[in-house]
Amino acid sequence: MQEYIKEVEAKNANVKGFLKDFSGVLGDFAQKNAASIQSWQDRFCEMAGVYAFCLDSNEVPVSSFSGNPREIKIIQKYVTDVRIHNIFKRVSESELEDQAVEITEVPNLKLAAVAVKNDNSTAAVWIVCGVFTDEEYEKEFYHVPPLESFAYQISEPKFYKTLDFLRESMSVVLGIETSRTMAEASSKVSKKQELEMTSSFRRAETMTEIVSLLDSDDSIEEIMVDMLSKLCDYLQVSNSYICRVHHGHLMDIVVQWTAAGVSKMFPNTTDQEKCWFLGTDKAVVVSSDSQMNAGEREQLDNLSIKALVTMPIIVNGTVLFYACFTETREIRIWSIDDIKYINDAIRVLQSIITKRLQKNSLASSFASLESVLDNVGSSIYVRDIETGVLLFANRSFKKNFSKEISENSLVDLFESNIPSRSRSGNYEVNHRARGKWYDVYYTRIKWVDGRPVSLCALYDITEKKLYQRRIELQAYTDFLTGLYNRMCCEKDLARYVDEARQNDTHGALMYLDLDDFKHINDSLGHQYGDILLQDISKSISRIEGIGNSCYRMGGDEFVIIVPPDSYGRLDKILEEIKDAFATPWYLKDSDYYCTMSMGIVKFPDHGDSVSELIRKSDVAMYEAKKSGKNRVAEYSDNIDSSSIHRLDLEKSMYDAIGRSCEEFEVFFQPIISQPADLKSGNGQFKHIGAEALVRWNSGKLGFLSPDEFVPLAEYLGLINPIGNYVLKKACECCRQWNESGTGEFTISVNLSVVQIMQTDIVDIIKECIEENHLKPQNLILELTERLAINDLARTKQTLLDIKALGVRLALDDFGTGYSALSSLRALPFDIIKVDQNFSKGIETDDYSKAFIKTISQLGKTIGAEVCVEGIETKQQLGALKGLGVKYVQGYYYDKPLRRAAFEEKYVYS
Repeated sequence: MQEYIKEVEAKNANVKGFLKDFSGVLGDFAQKNAASIQSWQDRFCEMAGVYAFCLDSNEVPVSSFSGNPREIKIIQKYVTDVRIHNIFKRVSESELEDQAVEITEVPNLKLAAVAVKNDNSTAAVWIVCGVFTDEEYEKEFYHVPPLESFAYQISEPKFYKTLDFLRESMSVVLGIETSRTMAEASSKVSKKQELEMTSSFRRAETMTEIVSLLDSDDSIEEIMVDMLSKLCDYLQVSNSYICRVHHGHLMDIVVQWTAAGVSKMFPNTTDQEKCWFLGTDKAVVVSSDSQMNAGEREQLDNLSIKALVTMPIIVNGTVLFYACFTETREIRIWSIDDIKYINDAIRVLQSIITKRLQKNSLASSFASLESVLDNVGSSIYVRDIETGVLLFANRSFKKNFSKEISENSLVDLFESNIPSRSRSGNYEVNHRARGKWYDVYYTRIKWVDGRPVSLCALYDITEKKLYQRRIELQAYTDFLTGLYNRMCCEKDLARYVDEARQNDTHGALMYLDLDDFKHINDSLGHQYGDILLQDISKSISRIEGIGNSCYRMGGDEFVIIVPPDSYGRLDKILEEIKDAFATPWYLKDSDYYCTMSMGIVKFPDHGDSVSELIRKSDVAMYEAKKSGKNRVAEYSDNIDSSSIHRLDLEKSMYDAIGRSCEEFEVFFQPIISQPADLKSGNGQFKHIGAEALVRWNSGKLGFLSPDEFVPLAEYLGLINPIGNYVLKKACECCRQWNESGTGEFTISVNLSVVQIMQTDIVDIIKECIEENHLKPQNLILELTERLAINDLARTKQTLLDIKALGVRLALDDFGTGYSALSSLRALPFDIIKVDQNFSKGIETDDYSKAFIKTISQLGKTIGAEVCVEGIETKQQLGALKGLGVKYVQGYYYDKPLRRAAFEEKYVYS
C-alpha cells in the first residue's frame, strides 16, 4: 500500500492539496459535507486515473461523477442506474462483502463499488469506473468496441490497488471521526456531570446555612432578611419580599431584599395594593412564558416582573405571610428543583416562626425541627459537645451510617479535623473503609433545649473526587506513551530539587533525544514511529529507581529524573539506559536500531532552578549530538560557547516564528537604472526599485545579519515561513509606494533553495500579488546560481509556472559558481545579476570588464538584462560605461535602509 501511495505522489505534484482536501472528509458521510468530499474525490480521481462518485447510506448522491463530462456521458451509457443500484445493494447489505467489481458491455470498462462500513453499518459507497489500458479480451464476446483516448486510464492491477486504498483510507477516516464523536459526547457528559455536581454542592451548602438560622437569636425580621439573601443569591433572582395581607385587598411589606444594582420594588412598605398572585394557601409559579389574562399581565408589567414564585408561610394551619421571589431583569423559566428548593427553605422559616411562637413548648419545637431536618437532602447529625452524646440523626444519616452510629465512631471519622475554636466551616473526609469521600459542613449552635451542640451535614463527593483525579491524570500524562509530560516534569523537578537542598543530598536530570528519529518516521510511517516511542517509553520506565520519574517532553525528546533516593544507582541506571538502546526494536516485521544522545546535569551542583537545569541538560545533549551522536555528555562550564549560542539561536528562531515572524524586519536597498546613452557620458541615473533584504531583530539575541541566521533557518526547515513573510511584506510595501508615491516602483525579493522547492510556491506568489493588487511585472524574484544550475531539471517547470504569472526572474550572484552558460538559455531569466566580486577593482581589472561585457552581450542574445552589484565608488561606476549594463546596485547609492528611511529618501521626496 505504501508503494502505491508513493506512486501516486510521484504522479501528481499537487499531493499536498489532495491530503488537505482528504482531511476535509472527516465529517459525517452525508450531504452537509458534499463540497469537501467532491473536492477530495476530484483530486483522488485525477491522481489515480479513475471515474468515481459517492452515495450515502440511503443511495443518495453525495458527490457527482469526477472526470471529463463528455467521457462520463459515454461511461453512463453502459453503467446504468440499474447497474449502480444492484452493485450498491450488493456491497451495502452484505455482511461479508464490502468491495465488488463487475464487467460491462465494453471490454476495457469495469464497474466497482467500495463500501465504507463501521460495525457492519454502511456509511458511504463509492462507485468507481476504470478504463483499462491493458485489458485482453476475446472479440467474439463483445459487440461494443473498447474505449480509447480517455483522459483517465489505468491498468488492471493498479485499479484493484486503487479500490483497496480507497476502502482502507476511508475506513480510517470513519474510525477517526467515530472516535472524535465519541470523545466529544463523553466530554459533554463529563461537563454536564461537573455542572450538576457543582450546583448540587452549592445547593446543599446554602441549605446548611439556612438550617443554621434555626438557632439564631436575632429578631425574626433579621432572620427573614438573612434567609432571603442566602436563598436569592443561590437562585440568582433580582428581588424578594415577605408580606402580610390585611383587609382583604391591602398588604404590608414586612421585609424585602434587592440584588445589587436593582431598584427596590416597594419604596413604600405599608398599605400597598395586594397583588393578584396573593391570597391563596397554595404556591403560585409564573415563568416568563406562562399564560395569563390582560389584568394579571398589566399588574406584573407595572412592577416590571418577568417571573415570580409565591409561597405561603403557614403556621398552625394559618397563612401568616407570603414569601415572594421575583425576577425583573431577564426572562426566567423556573425549574422543578427551584420550586422544591424554595419550598424547603420556606419550611425552615415556618419552623423558626413556629419556634418563636411556641417558645415554651420544647417538644413542639423539637418535632418541628426534626420534621425539617428529616426532609433536607443531606445526612445530618447533632451531638452534645460536652457529653458527646448523639442527640439527633435524620433519616438519611441513619440509613447511610448505621454501622458508624452503632460503633460510636462519628467523632473520630467526621470531627477529628475541626479546629478547637472554630464555630463553623467545612472540609473533606476520606472514609477509607467505604472508599468514599465526604464534604463535612459543621456548625456549633444551641439546641432546642439550650445546650451547645455540634451539627454536622455530610455530602457524598466521591464522584467529584474521581472526576478531579481523572482531570489531573490527563493534565500530567502524555497521551501517546503514557509517561508524564513536560508540565508534570517541571512540577516534580522543583520538588526533587527542594528535597535535595533541604536534606543536603543530590539528584540528576537526563535530557535524552533520539538520533535520526525522522528517518524512521519517513521510511516506515508515523504509525511505526509512534510504536517506537511507546516501546522506548516502556523500556526506560521499567528501570529500577526511575519508574515514576520518566517524562516525554514532546516529539522524540525525553527527560529522566534520578531522585535523591536513587542517586546512588546513577551509574547503574545510565548503563541500563544504554543497554536498552543497544538492543534493536522490532518494527514492521524487522529489527531497527535507534540510538540516542543524552545530556546530564546534577542538582543542586549545576543549579537549583527548574528552567536552569532543563536548559543546561539540553545544552549538554546538544554537545553529545555535535560530537557524533549516540553519546552521553555531562554538563560543565567548559562546554563550547558556540554550542550554547547555536542552541539559543535555534530556540529563539522557533519562538520568533511562533510569534508570526514579527521580529524579522525587511530592509530595502535601491536599484538604479542607467539610460541607454550612458556610454556617451551624458545620461543620468534614475531610481527604479528596491531589493527587499531580511534582518532579525531578536528580543533575546539582538540584531542579527542574514549570514548568521539564514543558513540555520534553511537547515532547520524554517526558511519557508521567514521567506514567505518577507515576500508578503515586500509586496505590501510596493503596492503602497505605487499608490501614494512619485513613480512606478518594482520590488526584488530573494527566494532560497528551500523555498523554491515548496510544492505550493506558485500559489503563494500568486496570492501575494492578488491580495495587494500588484502588477506582476513589478515583482522580481531573485534565485541563486546554485539553485538554477545544480537543480536545473527540477527547477525549470516551477520557474516557467512563476513566469506565467507575469513575474520577472533574476539570477543572483552570477559568476560565483561553475555554471554552464548554456544553462542560462534553458531557464527563463529576465535579469542576470553579476556578483559584487567582479565590481572590486573593475576600474583597473580588464578581466572583470571583459566578463561583464560578455555577460551583457549574452543577455541581449537570450533577452535578459544585466545588473551589477557591489558598486561602491564613482570610479567603479564610470568603468561600467559602454559595457551594456542596465542596472546597478551598491553602497555608492545607499546601504540597505529601514522602510521609513527608504520611503523618506526615495518614495515621497
